[in-house]
Amino acid sequence: MSSTTPTAAKPASRSDISGQFTRVPETLRPPEWEEPLPGVLSWSFLGLLTTQFLGAMNDNTFRWLAVWIGKDLVAGPNQETAKAAGLAMLVLPFLLLAAPAGYLADRFSKRTIMVGCKAAEVVIMALGVAAVLSGNIYLIFGVLFVMGSHSAIFGPSKYGSIPELVRADRISTANGLIGMTTIVAIVMGTLTAGFLHSATQPLGRENWWLTAAVLCGVAGLGLASSLLIARLPAANRARRFPLNWAGQTYRDLAALASHRPLLLAALGTTLFWSVAALCQVNVDLFADKHLHVEPKEVGPLLAVLALGVGLGNVLAGWWSAGKIELGLVPFGAFGVAGSCLLLSTVPEGSGAIRSTGYLMSCLWLFVFGLAAGLYTVPLLAFLQYRSPERSRGAILAASNFLSFSGTLAASGLFWLLSTPAAMPGWAIFLLAGCAMAPAVGVIGWLVFTPAVRVLVQLFVRTFYRVRVVGLENIPETGGALLVPNHVSWIDGVLLLLASPRPVRMVAYSDYIGGRLVGRLARDLGVIPIVPGRRSVVASIEAAREALRQGDLVCVFPEGQLTRTGQVETFRGGFLSMLKTTDAPVVPIYLGGLWGSIFSYERARFFWKWPRRLPYPVSIRIGRPIHQPGDPQQVQLAVQELGSESMRDLSDRRQLPTRAFLRGCRRNFRRPKLADSTGARLTGAELLVRTLVLRALLRRELLAGDEAYVGLLLPPSAAGAVANAAVSIDRRIAVNLNYTLPAEILNDCIRRCGIRHVLTSRTLIERLKLELEAEVVCLEDLVRKARRSDKLVAAIRAWLLPGSVLERVLGLHRVDPNEVLTVIFTSGSTGRPKGVMLTHRNVGANVDAFNQMMHLRTSDVFLGILPFFHSFGYTVTLWGNLTLDTQVVYHSNPLESRQIGALCREHGVTAILATPTFLRSYERRCQPEDFARLEVVITGAERLPSDVADAFERKFGVRPVEGYGATELSPAVAVNVPASRVETPAHALAKEGTVGRLLPGVAAKVVDPDTGENLGAERPGMLLVRGPNVMKGYLNEPERTAEVIRDGWYVTGDIAVIDADGFLRITGRQSRFSKIGGEMVPHLRIEEALGKLLRLDTDQPTFAVTGVPDAKKGERLVVLHTGLPMPPEQITRGLADAGLPPLWIPSPDSFHKVDKIPMLGSGKLDLRQVRQLAAERCSSGIASGPTPSGGP
Repeated sequence: MSSTTPTAAKPASRSDISGQFTRVPETLRPPEWEEPLPGVLSWSFLGLLTTQFLGAMNDNTFRWLAVWIGKDLVAGPNQETAKAAGLAMLVLPFLLLAAPAGYLADRFSKRTIMVGCKAAEVVIMALGVAAVLSGNIYLIFGVLFVMGSHSAIFGPSKYGSIPELVRADRISTANGLIGMTTIVAIVMGTLTAGFLHSATQPLGRENWWLTAAVLCGVAGLGLASSLLIARLPAANRARRFPLNWAGQTYRDLAALASHRPLLLAALGTTLFWSVAALCQVNVDLFADKHLHVEPKEVGPLLAVLALGVGLGNVLAGWWSAGKIELGLVPFGAFGVAGSCLLLSTVPEGSGAIRSTGYLMSCLWLFVFGLAAGLYTVPLLAFLQYRSPERSRGAILAASNFLSFSGTLAASGLFWLLSTPAAMPGWAIFLLAGCAMAPAVGVIGWLVFTPAVRVLVQLFVRTFYRVRVVGLENIPETGGALLVPNHVSWIDGVLLLLASPRPVRMVAYSDYIGGRLVGRLARDLGVIPIVPGRRSVVASIEAAREALRQGDLVCVFPEGQLTRTGQVETFRGGFLSMLKTTDAPVVPIYLGGLWGSIFSYERARFFWKWPRRLPYPVSIRIGRPIHQPGDPQQVQLAVQELGSESMRDLSDRRQLPTRAFLRGCRRNFRRPKLADSTGARLTGAELLVRTLVLRALLRRELLAGDEAYVGLLLPPSAAGAVANAAVSIDRRIAVNLNYTLPAEILNDCIRRCGIRHVLTSRTLIERLKLELEAEVVCLEDLVRKARRSDKLVAAIRAWLLPGSVLERVLGLHRVDPNEVLTVIFTSGSTGRPKGVMLTHRNVGANVDAFNQMMHLRTSDVFLGILPFFHSFGYTVTLWGNLTLDTQVVYHSNPLESRQIGALCREHGVTAILATPTFLRSYERRCQPEDFARLEVVITGAERLPSDVADAFERKFGVRPVEGYGATELSPAVAVNVPASRVETPAHALAKEGTVGRLLPGVAAKVVDPDTGENLGAERPGMLLVRGPNVMKGYLNEPERTAEVIRDGWYVTGDIAVIDADGFLRITGRQSRFSKIGGEMVPHLRIEEALGKLLRLDTDQPTFAVTGVPDAKKGERLVVLHTGLPMPPEQITRGLADAGLPPLWIPSPDSFHKVDKIPMLGSGKLDLRQVRQLAAERCSSGIASGPTPSGGP
């Protein structure tokens, strides 16, 4: 391969037999037909199947009856001669009549030929009965010859009609069914012949009417069933009758030879039927001379052989899975050769059917039959599909000529070997195996790539359960560029197996070196990419040319495997492949592969145990995108598919309540959670306490119909146990915000219909709240626990298997869409809304966060976010309850020194907090407190760079920012800390952004007014879609409909998605003022004020908002608790900092207040800020300078 100009590996030629292993489009339908072809359950195909079954049964009934009567008519050594002659009489017509049989199948309707043959069969069977009654062996064999002639003419029309009766993707299945019913018919015909031979002794003349009734009756039924076959148009009405049959046979053979793949398939079929015929006629001799069994014991040997063939035919059709799978052929050849060789090693029998020799013979004959089905069905389907329509009958007749020539040769060879030298049966099997063995290697090389495909398919079907959605979105014809995400090393393999058409992959040349891999790459038409500008340009041109030629091309635009399960940035190179072509882009999302051994889950490839087998995988194929404007448009389409895939892959065993039980079992003796009160619980203790509390709630407190349970508890071990107990009892936990006044809390209680609120005595006495529900202190409730409660809980936790415990608790019936919790929003913009989060919402968000952060068993979280905060509920509660991490809780996030000591004691590695909390920790905690700290993630407010810098300087860990919303469970995007990134080349964080989207989450930025998708680098309204989108607002369907539109949640935030896929929040829509027609962001003004004023305090000292203005629509107002300089100086400083004039508040718009309104979650109380600003402006109160920062 050149190092400068790569040449695309040549795709598998359509004349190359090794390339024909993919699904085939429906191209065989005659042009006269407008209706799509049916499947194998149509009346027409069932008529053909029945006709074939009855014909094969009659053929074999008369054949074996004729052979056995012929053996009775001759004596001694001539019996084997009679047997061979009988076989020859049945086979010779296939050689002599090959030309007229092909002519009839092409010149006339195949249905007409088949119906005519069935009518002739009735007459032939009547002649056969007469011949048997005559006792003339020559007359009997003469009728047998006529019967063979009937079959020779019937064959090309029968097989040639299959592509005209069923869809192309069912040809292999149809052939498998034909093969299976034929084998069943052969067995039944053989058994029927044996019955008639015994019942009509001597020489078939006694009770002869039985023979007549069976043979003529079955022929009559075959004639009737043939009438069900649909009328088929003639393939070539212009074809003339061949007067010179031998010459026409030669021309048919020449036509076959002109198509090399068809010739190879025909020769492979001929080889098999030669070996099979030799082995079949050898069974009698082998059973008699080697196994020493009676003639009646030959039947079971033939039966297991037939059973194997029937099963092999069905398996071949099934494993072909809608395609012509030539990859099965070398395995079938190996099975045939191997079983013959093994039959030659069977020990000599003792005459008993239970002897080792007899049983081993049954086994290897079954294997022979099984392999025969795998060998013949793909080759026959290939011959039918690839033969030109106008000459299909002739080519199939030529193939039959070769096959039956081999069969006749095998019959003659058997006669030579069995008389008079009488070669033993085991030696004939050895000869057959040796004849087949070289063909195994030749066939394996000819269909090397399909054979590898079969092995890979076997591996994939064993270890994965792949579900493909949207296969119809891949164009049936013409070029298209497939663009999937890149999760694991087997992504390309799965796409090749799933596609209905051949796919040419684009891959780095280093990955497709070596002799065998190179052969695969050439057969599959892989387009190599060699480093170097000129080489890359050549590769792009090769892909472009493939698209022009109508090929499917697949490229992974991320250029690397994801390290977090999220969709990485799409590079724009793939768009260059589309230039000067009309090929569309087909977006594809590969879901569920994260966690397989081929992904980077657990921060390594390959060397890990799979989490489950078989692994569920989803491949979602989206609608084609014509002429995409930029890579982000395609990336968004892939992410949308990802959000749908994540919903589909939500597995009940991964739902939070069930995952909690499994998490406790995995960490039975390991520490699981602790808190600042001294509580320390292992997984076993946590599970036992949860089961005990559940039992107490059911017996002492909660009614059966009590769906909602209130919890008024700080982050603590007790709070975690209470939440878990309520949830595994299949009730809805409502964590109430204890920082709100009683009026709002009671409103939340009424809206949920809460009857009981679980709390602690210390908290409720401190809050002094009057709640409209029965308040139950956990300290009092746990005193009611009985010994039996603890004993039962311990037995369940320690002894019951996890799956049994889930059923005992009823968790196997939990629907992923059931509500797990209701979390009331902070109310920063009005009355708190009750957000209903489902099991799927929380479980998917935990799983996605785990993927991004590469969480380890050694990780210890600091749990300071309250459970009424969605991040605290999802990550620090359920994340730690279900994963293998640990957590230590503290009730007050502002007690910095206590938190520092707690982190030092427990070795905390991860903190989720607000920037306000981090500022406090940076001031009051010591470096040794956070000695093990690796992950610091902030949310709820923008992370100022000075806070991040100061924290990093002191503790050596740089905080990163994330983004979410209660309605989104809550996480949407997050920057990945440097400690969880493999190498700098895989940087997954960017300053000034909130990170990339979580796996399975899609987001887009639209125009707030028109809804137009704005694409990358343009600010607009942020919309989010994914399994994390809430079920809705409690009892507020209208309000839900306002914010969830076609599955997209309207966040109300103004954001930008940059070219690298990082999300930057510029502000909430409610935090903009429209002044003079321009949107002015409050957050940008606050940032500028912060840099200008440089106030050294833990708490917010100012806030920017807007109030109505008669002239400009709105005016800016700054509320503050004290200023170090006059407002006039501040406005000049803002102008010097480069803020536009519209963004600068006037000096009279600065108003001093006692305290900036804040919510319990640490967010700004926007509603109170606006209300306070409106009051100050209406009263005309302004503030002057307060250099000291005080009043």
